[in-house]
Amino acid sequence: MSTDFEIRRATTADVSGIRQLVRPYAESRILLEKEAVAYFESLQEFRVAVGKDGNLLGCGAVHVMWEDIAEVRTLAVTQEVRSKGVGHALLERLIDDARALGVKRVFCLTFEVDFFERHGFKVMEDQSAVDPVVLQELLRSHDEGVAEFLDLARVKQNTLGNTRMILNF
Repeated sequence: MSTDFEIRRATTADVSGIRQLVRPYAESRILLEKEAVAYFESLQEFRVAVGKDGNLLGCGAVHVMWEDIAEVRTLAVTQEVRSKGVGHALLERLIDDARALGVKRVFCLTFEVDFFERHGFKVMEDQSAVDPVVLQELLRSHDEGVAEFLDLARVKQNTLGNTRMILNF
């Protein structure tokens, strides 16, 4: 399957397709649905997988939270390409992007624990992954993903009961 698609940076023309990719996952309460403006504001963080026919097959983003930690966000593929390597390729590219940015750890919130474990992620038992001084700085963030990472009460309704995982390079 790896020759049937390419991974590239997302463009403004991809936002509608990203939202369409996310919608069924949001309806199943696996991902959170976002307004279009949120995707435009974070577009530079996104990669997309595009089939030879030009159709969007998958998407994902890497969002830096602090100097050494980032979050993989909105990793989704169409049902037609599940288990065909598209999600794997997207995640690997996002991890490479994080490394290129100087990040040493990548966090995610997921229901796909086995998938992320195959990529070296471990379930987070507590916040010991974050230095107490950094924790105090992160508490100042208005970013919902940072709040989810910190397991703050104000975002409990957004975490959907998924698992917090981390990968250290």
